[in-house]
Amino acid sequence: MRMGNRMLEEEKVFKDPVHRYIHVRDELIWDLIGTKEFQRLRRIRQLGTTFLTFHGAEHTRFNHSLGVYEITRRIIEKFEGRPHWVPEERLLCLSAALLHDIGHGPFSHSFEKVFQTDHEWWTRKIITGDTEVREVLSRMGDDFPQKVADVIEKTYPNKLVVSLISSQIDADRMDYLQRDAFYTGVSYGHFDMERILRVMRPMEDQAVIKYTGMHAVEDYIMSRYQMYWQVYFHPVTRSAEVILSKILQRVKALSESGYSFRYPPVHFEGFFSEKPLSLSDYLELDESVVMYYFHMWQKEEDPILKDLCERFMNRRLFKYVEFHQEHFMNEWSRLEQLFRKIGIDPDYYLVIDSSSDLPYDFYRPGEEEEERLPIHLIMPDNRLRELSRESDIVEAISGKKRTDHKLYYPEEWLHTPGAEKEKREILHILQAHPGKTETEF
Repeated sequence: MRMGNRMLEEEKVFKDPVHRYIHVRDELIWDLIGTKEFQRLRRIRQLGTTFLTFHGAEHTRFNHSLGVYEITRRIIEKFEGRPHWVPEERLLCLSAALLHDIGHGPFSHSFEKVFQTDHEWWTRKIITGDTEVREVLSRMGDDFPQKVADVIEKTYPNKLVVSLISSQIDADRMDYLQRDAFYTGVSYGHFDMERILRVMRPMEDQAVIKYTGMHAVEDYIMSRYQMYWQVYFHPVTRSAEVILSKILQRVKALSESGYSFRYPPVHFEGFFSEKPLSLSDYLELDESVVMYYFHMWQKEEDPILKDLCERFMNRRLFKYVEFHQEHFMNEWSRLEQLFRKIGIDPDYYLVIDSSSDLPYDFYRPGEEEEERLPIHLIMPDNRLRELSRESDIVEAISGKKRTDHKLYYPEEWLHTPGAEKEKREILHILQAHPGKTETEF
């Protein structure tokens, strides 16, 4: 096995619709891209169920990971020769940028919620376990895979390196906002990244922004805010995610009850076993595998699993009303009772879904820092100023968490013959509640 890294005889270039070109000069990076664990990301969509709302959103974690690598490469290029930047950290930073999402599973957030797993834990396992990725990384030394894992886990001692991949203005966010905007066809997620890269400067603990670039950063933060509420939390996408979660929940419940599947969930069995799921079994899962099961489970005897899979595969999604707890407190148990009375299981067909986002925040003493390391501006006199203290726009949204709750249900079932009295009462409860009941897609 070749040790260390060398520059490729000829630079490799990926044509990219967002960044135009992605450049690879290091053999280490080129070989990481070629590993089977990284290639698996071609089979996992970046935006989960969003393709059912925005039909162009078919891009993958593979696309995004290359994009994060490219932005990080460009940042490092700007940092070369500046104080606080350690040139020896270049390959570590590029490797972590490329591999930061390698542990994601199919429809990862829904999957993780139902099966109580964590993509960040799998990322560390892939980087440090018995994989092609670890084998390639180990060329840089036996401790190099662990260093890469530490950067992604945000425990690496050099906080500047960590901040390039995980902070409130990092390569990850700068790629996914632009990439998701491009593939969904919306205008919200665009901002002047080139300007931000030109005014970004390395400091001891994080990258900071020259004061002259403040307006570009304001634009970036507002783009992020708009993308979350217009794309990531779109109610149609959330409806599809609710159904996806309920399919997985039903499969888990049926498996635990001893149900005899026509098409047994072989690839899911590790999640139902008392033994820990092996890394090799986890890596067998991708969205093509999951979609195959959903397709086949449309033929199952269990009416709930069958219906939910038909809904997901044919985009027959749930409708919704806005959910405010104070309005529904008295009616909630009555709604559940009525659903059961007309033969609809509320555990699968009456679902509250919550979305929340904090567009920008600053560190508060005594709280865990997590990813809330504030963005700092470097002023003309070289003092550092936290962004919201200089920007009225950012100050207006800083620290303000927005939360949204919706109640999803199969509206068409409430207009079928039978149990008309109960269905009228259900519709009265739902429709008496103020809020939107239809979607634009």
